[in-house]
Amino acid sequence: KFGVFPFQSSSDKDVMLNILSVLTDLLSLGTGRRIHYVISKGGSEALLQALVTAARTEPPDHSILLPLLRLLARVGQRDGKFGLKVQKAEATDLILSLARRNLGHHLHLIHCLWVLRVCASNVTTGTTLGINGAMELLFKVITPYSKRHVRTVRAAIEALAALLKSKSNSRQAANRGYLDGLLRLYQDWHYNDVSNNYIYIRRGLLLCLKHITNIQLGRETFLASRGMEILFTSVQDCLSCKNLDPIIAIVTQILRKCYPKEPLPVVTVRSSYSYPLPGNVKAEPPCEGSEGKWPNDGEEEAEKDLDNEDVESKEEDCDLETDVNKLRPRSVLDRPEEELGQYEALCPELSHNFQELESESEEQKRLEDRIESLPLTPSHFMPSATSVKHPNYQWQNQNVMEIEPNTGEKDFKASVQSWTKEKCRWDWTDEQRDIAEAAQDADSCEEEDLAKGHVLALRPLPKDAAWYKKTFHPECEASINPSPGGRLESSDILTNLLEKHQEDIPFHSPRFYTARARSLKTIPDYKDLAFPDFWGHQPPPYSKPMLERKYGVQRDKVLDDVRRLIQPGDVIGRTVFDLDEPSHSSPGDPECLTFFSKFESGNLRKAIQVREFEYDLIMNTDVNSNQHHQWFYFEVRDMKLAVPYRFNVINCEKFNSQFNYGMQPVMYSVKEALQGRPRWLRAGHDICYYKNHYCCSAAAGGGVRGKCYYTLTFSIKFPHKDDVCYLAYHYPYTYSTMMSHLDILKQNRNPKKVYWRQQMLCQTLGGNPCPLLTITAMPESKKRDDLEQFYDRPYVFLMARVHPGESNASWVMKGTLEFLVSSDPIADLLRKCFIFKIVPMLNPDGVINGNHRCSLSGDDLNRQWLTPNSQLHPTIYHTKGLLYYLRSIGRAPLVFCDYHGHSQKKNVFLYGCSIKETLWQAGCMVDTAVITEDVGYRTLPKILDKVAPAFVMNSCSFLVEKSRESTARVVVWKEMGVLRSYTMESTYCGCTHGLYKVSKFLS
Repeated sequence: KFGVFPFQSSSDKDVMLNILSVLTDLLSLGTGRRIHYVISKGGSEALLQALVTAARTEPPDHSILLPLLRLLARVGQRDGKFGLKVQKAEATDLILSLARRNLGHHLHLIHCLWVLRVCASNVTTGTTLGINGAMELLFKVITPYSKRHVRTVRAAIEALAALLKSKSNSRQAANRGYLDGLLRLYQDWHYNDVSNNYIYIRRGLLLCLKHITNIQLGRETFLASRGMEILFTSVQDCLSCKNLDPIIAIVTQILRKCYPKEPLPVVTVRSSYSYPLPGNVKAEPPCEGSEGKWPNDGEEEAEKDLDNEDVESKEEDCDLETDVNKLRPRSVLDRPEEELGQYEALCPELSHNFQELESESEEQKRLEDRIESLPLTPSHFMPSATSVKHPNYQWQNQNVMEIEPNTGEKDFKASVQSWTKEKCRWDWTDEQRDIAEAAQDADSCEEEDLAKGHVLALRPLPKDAAWYKKTFHPECEASINPSPGGRLESSDILTNLLEKHQEDIPFHSPRFYTARARSLKTIPDYKDLAFPDFWGHQPPPYSKPMLERKYGVQRDKVLDDVRRLIQPGDVIGRTVFDLDEPSHSSPGDPECLTFFSKFESGNLRKAIQVREFEYDLIMNTDVNSNQHHQWFYFEVRDMKLAVPYRFNVINCEKFNSQFNYGMQPVMYSVKEALQGRPRWLRAGHDICYYKNHYCCSAAAGGGVRGKCYYTLTFSIKFPHKDDVCYLAYHYPYTYSTMMSHLDILKQNRNPKKVYWRQQMLCQTLGGNPCPLLTITAMPESKKRDDLEQFYDRPYVFLMARVHPGESNASWVMKGTLEFLVSSDPIADLLRKCFIFKIVPMLNPDGVINGNHRCSLSGDDLNRQWLTPNSQLHPTIYHTKGLLYYLRSIGRAPLVFCDYHGHSQKKNVFLYGCSIKETLWQAGCMVDTAVITEDVGYRTLPKILDKVAPAFVMNSCSFLVEKSRESTARVVVWKEMGVLRSYTMESTYCGCTHGLYKVSKFLS
C-alpha cells in the first residue's frame, strides 16, 4: 500500500529493497494491465517520492536508486501524466542532477537517462528540462562511432529525441548548431557501421533530425547544412538491404518534408476557364489562408509509411448534430407556395389521358413505316435491346465476372447484348424530332453547321498508314487523313470503320453521339470529339484484381523526386502542353509526347517534360474556383513501344487516395479499338499517392495561401507505337453520352409496357438542358381500376452526378435505366409498383467542362439544398421545387436516392438519416418515450445487403453531421419528410466483398 508505507525512513532499507525487488519481479512478469493497476493506486507518485527521498541522502544509496529508476522508467512509459507528476514532485532538477553526477559511471547514468526519456515525453516537462540544460548534458554523452558504452549512447539519443518533440527545444537546437552536429554524428555512425549492428543508434539520430525539422527554422538550418545531400547520398547505400527499412522510412520522411517549397508552375491556381455569373455575383475563393509564407506542415499530419497502411481513418464524432430540434423533420418552404404550381407540368403521368392510346399507336406505326423506307446506312443503324437476335449480327457475350446469373439476369443480359439489323422502333416526341431529323438528313445538317461556323472534328487518328493497311484493307490507306481539322462526316475511313464495327457497342451510336455533342454549350467552345466517347467501348473481357502495391514504391518515387534537386543534370523542364499559353505547347515534337484535353469532360491544364520519359501533369481547377483537383481526362500520342512512361499528377488535394490501395487509372487505345477491342482498361504500375513540395502561394492564389498538394504518380507502357491513347481518373461518362443513351433507350423500349416521358427540368447556368425522366408501367387496360392503380403508384426519386468527377455515379445510373426499361420480370414488377422520377445528371455544366466537384458558379451543388439560388443553382432549385410539389399533393417519394462516387472507400454502401443513431453515436442520452423513430430507413440497405453482391451493410452510416445539413440526403429527409432518404456511394476502386471480389490469383 504505497500511500501508507514509510518509504521516507532510511532505517527501513532492507524492507524497501525487498518491496522494490518484488515490484520489479511482478511488473516484469506481468502485462500492461498490472502496470496500469499500480498507476491507478498511486504507484507513480509513491515511487517519485521515494526517489526524491533517496536522492537527497548523502551519499546517495545506489542500491536503492537503481531499482527505483528502473521501476520509474517502466511505469512512466504507461502513465500518460507521468511528466506532470514529475514536476509536481519537484523531481525534474533532481533527475538531471543525478545524471550529471554519474557521467563517469555508465551503469548509473543509463538508469537516469531512461527516466529522463520518459519525463521528456510530456512536452511541458521536456521544455523545462531543455531550459535547465538537458540537451547540453546529452550531447556530452552522445559520442562518434564507438563500440564502447553503446547502451548508454543509445539511451542518450532516445532521451534527446524525446526532448526535441518540444518546439522550444527544437528551436534551441537549431539556434545552437546542434542540428549540424547531429548530421555529422549520423554520417559517422552510418559509414562506420558497415555490418549494420547499430541500426537503432542511426535511427535514433534520424528521429532527432526529424523532430527538429518539424519547425520552419529547423528545415532552413537543415538545408543550409546540406542535409538534403547528406541524407540522400547515405540512403542510397541502404536501398538494397530490407533490414534497413526503418532507416529508409525516416530519411524519406525528412527529405520529403524539407524539400524547398515551391508554387505550382502556373500563372494562377484559379481555373483556366471562367464564366460570368448573373447579377454581377462573384465567385469567392473557397480556400482559407494562413499567415505564413508557406504552410508549416511539419506537424500538420502524422507521418506515415504508406507501405504499411491497412486501416482507414475514422470520422470524428464532434461533427454530429446533437440538437434534437434541428434533427426533427420540419415542413418548410424556401419559396412562395404559389410557385409550386409550375411543377405540375413535370408530372404528366398524374393526368395522362390514356383514351388516346389507340391514336398514338396508329401514329407510331406511320412513323415506323417512314423509318423502314429510309436507306439502311450506319447513320440510321441502332442497337435494339428488346428485339430478336439476328444470325448475322450478334454481340458475343463476354461476362466480366465468371459467375452464373439467375434466369432473370440471364434474360436481361441477353436482351442488352443482342444486336440486329431490324428497323428501329421510334417513339417520336417534340424533344426527339431534331435528333431523328439529324439522322435522316445528315448532309443538310453538315451544311448548316458549316454556315454557322460550328464544326466538330474527330480527334486525329494514329499516324501509321502501314498499320491501317495491315489492319483493314489496302484501299483504305489512300483515304487516311490523320492531320488535325479533318471533318468527321467527310472521312471515308470513318465511314468504312463505322460499317465494320458499329455492331460492337450496345446502347451506343456514334451518329447520335455526334448529333448531341453539336448542341453543347461549353466555355472552351470545344471543336473536337474524343475518340472513346464518339466510338464507345465494350466491357473488359475478363475480371481483373486490384493492383497489388509494390513494397517501397512510395519511397522510391520520393527519392526520385529529390534527385531532381540534388542531381539536376538530366532534368529537361520543358512545357509541352499549356491551356493558358498554347504557344508553349510542343505538338509533333519527336522527342516528347503530345497532349490534348480540349474536348468534352477533358481536364489537363499543363504538361511538363521532366526527363525523357517522365512528365509532370497539372489538372485544371473547377470553373470559377481555385480548388477541387481530382478528375483528369486527356489524350496522349506519339509514344514509343515498350517504354515505361512516368506521369506525375502534382496538384491533387486529398490527403489520401485509393491509388494507395490497389486503384489504377484507366486507359483507352485507339489502335486497339479499331482492331475490334474498344475498351477502357485499368492500366499502370508503380502507383502511389503522397504529399509533395508544391504549395499555393499568395501570388498564384490571389492572396490565398497555405494549401499543400499531393502527387499521384503512375507508370504506363503503351500497347502500340505511335498510338493515340486516352488516360482518365475513372471511366469517363459525358453529358453527350447520357443524352444519346436516353435517345436509344427511348426508341428501344416496349411502348406497350413501358411508360417513358423525357422532359426538360430546366436549363443549366451554362444553357444546357437538364433532362427529367418518368418511368413506370403502362396501365393494364383503360378500365377504371387499372387507371387508378396507375395514378396511385408511389414515387421513387433517383438522381446522379451532382459532382462531375464522380463518373461512376453515371455508370450506376446507366445500369439503373437499362434495367428499368428492360423485359426482366423484376423490372416489370418494379414499373407496376412504382413511378420513377429520375434526374440522371444534376450538373451537366460541370460534366461538360471537365470539373470535378462544382458547377459553373464555383459552388458544390450538393451543399446548396437548404437555400438554392434559382439563377446560380437552377438544377437544384427546380429539383427541390418538384419535390416540394410532390409533398404538397401528398405524393412525397417513398424512396429518395442520390448516386455518388467515393474516393476513399471500396464497395457500395448507403448513407441515411436517423435521429436516434446520431444521438447514440454522439454519446447523448435518448429518451425513447420522447423520441420515437420508424426504423424503416434500414429496410432498403438490409435488402441490398442480401441481394446486391457489391453492397456492404457494415459500411453504411445513418448519422446526421452538421457539415452535411445542406446536402440532398439531409434536406429531403428533414424538409420533405422522406424517411428513406439516401446517398448511395460507389467506389472508384473495386470490391473487397461478395461476388465482385476478385482474387489476385485469377488470370
